[in-house]
Amino acid sequence: MYSSVNTIWVLLGAALVFLMQAGFAMCEAGFTRAKNTGNILMKNLMDFCIGTPTYWILGFGLMFAGSGAIIGGFDPFVRGDYSAILPAGVPLLAYLIFQTVFCATSATIVSGSMAERTKFVSYCIYSFCISAFIYPVSGHWIWGGGWLSQLGFHDFAGSTAVHMVGGVCAAIGAAILGPRMGKYDKDGKPRAILGHNLSLGALGVFILWFCWFGFNGCSTVSMTGDDAIASAGLIFVTTNMAPAVACVVTMVYTWLRHGKPDVGMTLNAALAGLVAVTAGCDVVSPVGAAVIGIVAGLLLPISVGFFDSVLKIDDPVGAISVHGVCGAAGTLLTGLLSTSEGLLYGHGASFFLTQCIGVGATALWAAVMITIVFLVIKHTIGLRVSPEEELKGLDVTEHGLPSAYGGFAFVYDDTPDGLPLPAVPAAAEVPVEKAVPVETVPSPVKAAPGGVKITRVEILCKMERFDALKRAMFDIGITGMTATNVMGCGEQRGKTEGYFRGARVEATMLPSIQVSIVVCKVPVALVVETAKRVLYTGHIGDGKIFVCDVENVIKVRTGEEGYDALQDAE
Repeated sequence: MYSSVNTIWVLLGAALVFLMQAGFAMCEAGFTRAKNTGNILMKNLMDFCIGTPTYWILGFGLMFAGSGAIIGGFDPFVRGDYSAILPAGVPLLAYLIFQTVFCATSATIVSGSMAERTKFVSYCIYSFCISAFIYPVSGHWIWGGGWLSQLGFHDFAGSTAVHMVGGVCAAIGAAILGPRMGKYDKDGKPRAILGHNLSLGALGVFILWFCWFGFNGCSTVSMTGDDAIASAGLIFVTTNMAPAVACVVTMVYTWLRHGKPDVGMTLNAALAGLVAVTAGCDVVSPVGAAVIGIVAGLLLPISVGFFDSVLKIDDPVGAISVHGVCGAAGTLLTGLLSTSEGLLYGHGASFFLTQCIGVGATALWAAVMITIVFLVIKHTIGLRVSPEEELKGLDVTEHGLPSAYGGFAFVYDDTPDGLPLPAVPAAAEVPVEKAVPVETVPSPVKAAPGGVKITRVEILCKMERFDALKRAMFDIGITGMTATNVMGCGEQRGKTEGYFRGARVEATMLPSIQVSIVVCKVPVALVVETAKRVLYTGHIGDGKIFVCDVENVIKVRTGEEGYDALQDAE
């Protein structure tokens, strides 16, 4: 007999957990660079869309179609009898969609750590593998009646089953993939690569926090009876307490360590606290949830620094620490803080040891299986995009999308000096004179004070070639320049970059960098020829150079004019 209350409760939870996909998409997009936003949104869409039929065909059966110690069974399209495992009063299809959204959450975690340098086709393949067998098998151990469940392992809503599995896969993937270009300097020290939109990141955190009440609260899969109602109230309180405390602790920690409270790290701390409390939200008290929040708030910045500086694993959004490390820690803390079985409540060490075994076994399973998947992909179709594609951004190279922000230009990627830039082979489609035209603007001006000719060279170039241009100018003796983000077009009125919603994209106004250099000592011809050599790829639109005379230059600080104003005696 079905229960309308229980069924509505489960379906509400499914809807809220589904909305977490939007939260993850916003977090990942906001904490990474604008040139990869479309790719990130596409990945967060497709891991759910690939995972849904995959879990229906393979995953749900492996997880629930039987009570074997290792796997459930093989039941394509969920046609078997699941009455033994269904929550009271909940129909099979309601439970199927509830479990499907949990599976998709585990798969989407991996995206953040491997962002900005992973081939889209490779992402689709390993996302399929996570939904098909990696998550379902370990999920069977924990929730489907497998061997961990039989031992008494407790993971109420998925600190280990969902988040740690995703975090372990993310760590292995990021390690095999390698860091993004420019993440580490020539001495191996990490360099911050700022996300382009902190507002999006904050919105994602708040969406996730809101949806976590469904993730944890609706995992009771029942709202009938006094016990279930009381349990739901406790879960909501503990689910809220841990992230709040974690944010305070991380804020104070970063404030004391760096002199300023770190906004990005504190936002991540909310997710760390939510992940950590998920395993034991139903069995810890509010005080225990606060303790879990304290541990997560301290563990997060320490873990991020460890992976960043010691292991040299580049994790753009901190998913390894948030989901992997804090997911494991929260599950272990449940063994200490459970009011009914916890070691610190005088119930002995047996339950805590079971939690340790469960965390270790699940981490080992996920690590071994995802390593095999990643290595197969790496040595077949490849896992990482080329350096040139990474520099240009995955939006345009993987999807033909000029920008996810039509009409806006964003700051270029400044690769640190000393790191190699990818060579861009000339396609030789057009001569350099057409690809990088030079226009001399005559100006009948009088000579500058001192009788030395002063010339301004204006260079319009693609954003991804600015670093190479900057270095080349410094190499020939240019000591100063001004660079501005601009948008514009030439005679060809932009170029067609691809399709958006089935229509050809006519990018008539393209983002560019405008570089202004004033020279009097370095030969103008050398500046022009160097710029042409660096910018040329053989395509119309490589850039344009304007050369014009300058009447005078005045240095505000000293009042010097002409040649003297361009010299820096200091």
